[in-house]
Amino acid sequence: MEQVDLFRFIVDRVSVGILTLNKQYEIVQWNKFMEIHSGKKSTEVNGRNIFECFPELPKKWLVKKIQSVFILKNFAFTSWQQRRYLFKFRHNRSVTGGADAMRQDCTFLPVKDADGNIDFVCITLFDVTDASIDHSELIETKSTLTKMSTTDGLTKIYNRRFLEETIEKEFSRVNRYGGVISFILFDIDHFKNINDSHGHLAGDEVLRQISSLTGELTRTSDIFGRYGGEEFAVIAPGIHADGAIILAERIRDHVEKFDFKYNDTHIPVTISLGVTEFSESLKRYEELIKLADDALYYSKQNGRNRVSRYLPDQPNPSGPETPRKSTAAS
Repeated sequence: MEQVDLFRFIVDRVSVGILTLNKQYEIVQWNKFMEIHSGKKSTEVNGRNIFECFPELPKKWLVKKIQSVFILKNFAFTSWQQRRYLFKFRHNRSVTGGADAMRQDCTFLPVKDADGNIDFVCITLFDVTDASIDHSELIETKSTLTKMSTTDGLTKIYNRRFLEETIEKEFSRVNRYGGVISFILFDIDHFKNINDSHGHLAGDEVLRQISSLTGELTRTSDIFGRYGGEEFAVIAPGIHADGAIILAERIRDHVEKFDFKYNDTHIPVTISLGVTEFSESLKRYEELIKLADDALYYSKQNGRNRVSRYLPDQPNPSGPETPRKSTAAS
């Protein structure tokens, strides 16, 4: 077999797309891979302008890429992550893989003559659909694992781990750059009685409904999650305690008025809340959580179903004089 015939034999049998263009963007080489996947034989395309044969190609981008090879006399490369494909070829993978077309890595090679002149550019297409699907599945798996590690399984809101990581970051941010952040901690009054009287499934439903209700009342900038058991927390960036008390009172009022039901049975529910805000006098984010926890405890010790606050410069927590009415006054 002559050398030229051997070369053509190899080019037509490799599992790589190979096409060569001249300076007029006319096709001068079109291997078997390209025939099979494009549905066009070499006799149909050879000598013709590639953009006439395939008007769907990204002409502006492709011309720029090819011209850079002619001018710089060096090869160029593009991966499927930069451009998913050059030719929209079908792939033979499962449709559940998520790829709408064959993913392709492409190289653009200058074809030099004996004098170093470049009259042609050879483009090779590598089918990397398997690698792209594996990559996408890996990203999806990581995303799922991240969500699982930061989300409470029952209520589908943020869990304690994420809340503490976030409050630590927010605390460091305002401590370094300035600003304000408030923290609200609340739990369900007499939650054990709900479980004892209506069953744990009813208790779980109350937790889910409170999560949904509170999520609707918080701002998009707030971070809301389940802190543990029947306890919840709201990280409220950008507002002082006075504003956080208004938000806390709104949550308290909506919970008290909400018609909690399980198996068509009404379950009366109230919550107690503690509010605090950042101060430069605090050294660690745990101190911020402790202040809100002390304010929450004050609410529970003084009648429940109320909002109390504990600021860093206060000697003790303070709350409203009458149940079900919160004030901003210390």
